[in-house]
Amino acid sequence: MDLKQLTSLVALSESGFNVTDTAERLCLVQSAVSQHLAKLEQELGTQLFVRKGKRLIALTAAGEEVLNHARQALAIRENILAIGQDHVEEASGILRIGTTHTQARYVLPPVIRAFREIFPAVSLQIHQGTPQQLVEMALTDRVDFSICTEELGEHSALTAIPCYRWNRSLIAPEDHPILERGALSLETICDYPMITYTFGFTGANHMQTTFARAGLRPEVVLTAADTDVIKTYVREGLGIGLIASMAYSSEQDRDLVIRDLSNLLPWETTWVAYYKDKYLRRFQQRFIDLLDEMVLENGVTKPG
Repeated sequence: MDLKQLTSLVALSESGFNVTDTAERLCLVQSAVSQHLAKLEQELGTQLFVRKGKRLIALTAAGEEVLNHARQALAIRENILAIGQDHVEEASGILRIGTTHTQARYVLPPVIRAFREIFPAVSLQIHQGTPQQLVEMALTDRVDFSICTEELGEHSALTAIPCYRWNRSLIAPEDHPILERGALSLETICDYPMITYTFGFTGANHMQTTFARAGLRPEVVLTAADTDVIKTYVREGLGIGLIASMAYSSEQDRDLVIRDLSNLLPWETTWVAYYKDKYLRRFQQRFIDLLDEMVLENGVTKPG
C-alpha cells in the first residue's frame, strides 16, 4: 500500500466516483487510477466499492472506514510537508480560503490587503460555497480554512474560532412607505414583501426562527446567496431587503436607506475553522490573527 493508492481513493470519493474526473484531478490517466484502486482492494483483501457492472458507484462499509483513515494519513503527510516548507520557505506558498460571497465581498478585502503587505510572495485563492460545502472543504483539505457564520462552529472535527458578531439591517428605496412608519417591529416588517438570504446562508435559519416564534410569517418573494443580488431586486421594487449590516456600502448604496434591526433579530457569530489535526503554516496563522485583530462587531474594520 502506498500514498498514491490512498490519494486516488480520496479523490474518487470527492469526484462522485467518476474515474475520469478523478484522473483529471490527479493529472493521471484513467488506467493508473483504476490500477491504484484495484491494488488497494487486493492488498486489503476486502471489497471497498459498490459496483454496478464495471462502474464504481459507492463505498462499502469497509470502504468508508478505509476512506476516513486515508484522509487522516494524507493530512499527516500534508502536515509534514508544511512543517518543512515553514522552515525553508517561511514567507511563500498558497493560502486557500473558503468563504461565502458576503465575507469575500464585504469583510475580507482590508484583511487581505494587510496580509499581502506582510506576505507579498504568498498567492491567495478564494473558494466560495454554501456553508455545508465550506465545512466539507475544510474537512477534506481543499482549503486551509473556511470562514462563514453557519455550520463551522458545530462540527466536532473542526477547530472553530469565533471572529466577530454581526446583525442585520433593513434596506429600502428612499420613497418606500416602510420608512415613514417610525420605529420598526417584526410585525411592521411583515407588512411588506421581503427579499433576503437563501435558507442556510448568512444567518437565515436564525432569522426565520425569530419570526416563527413571534407567530409571524413574512412574505419572502425572493431569496439569494449573494447580497448584491438582493440589493438589485430591492432597487427593482420587488420588496424590502434584509441583509447583513456589513454588506451596506455608504458610497455604493446611497440610493438605498438602511435601518438597523439589531434590537429585533438575534446576533450571529462568524467563525474561521480548519481541520483539527491540520498544521497551520505561519502565514496561515497570521491571516487568522489579522482577521481577529482587524474585524470588529458588524464586520467593521479597525482603523489603521
